Amino acid sequence: MLKVYGIPNCDTVKKATVWLKNKRIAYEFHDYKKLGISEAKLEEWLTQVPYDKLINRAGTTFKKLTDEEKAKITDNASAIALMLEKTSVIKRPIVESDKILAVGFKFEEYDEVFE
Repeated sequence: MLKVYGIPNCDTVKKATVWLKNKRIAYEFHDYKKLGISEAKLEEWLTQVPYDKLINRAGTTFKKLTDEEKAKITDNASAIALMLEKTSVIKRPIVESDKILAVGFKFEEYDEVFE
């Protein structure tokens, strides 16, 4: 079964989950705000995609970081530390089965991956 990681009130997550529901694709939802994210899961993801793809640089949480905090993100370890401390900085949604299928939401990408 698919697992969707995100925050329920995020507009991008809403678009993705509506798309999945409309296609009758079953999924389980993992709420970062309520459940957090494990260091092991972040490490697993980082074997599949680079940390700069997992960090949402366009989001409010990232934009509120100081220049010093942003400059500290130089490798997987520093990216994991940031994502564990501020789960809202993780790009949303992340959709996986046995591996990451999508990071973020784009209609064209979902049509290609899930059809």
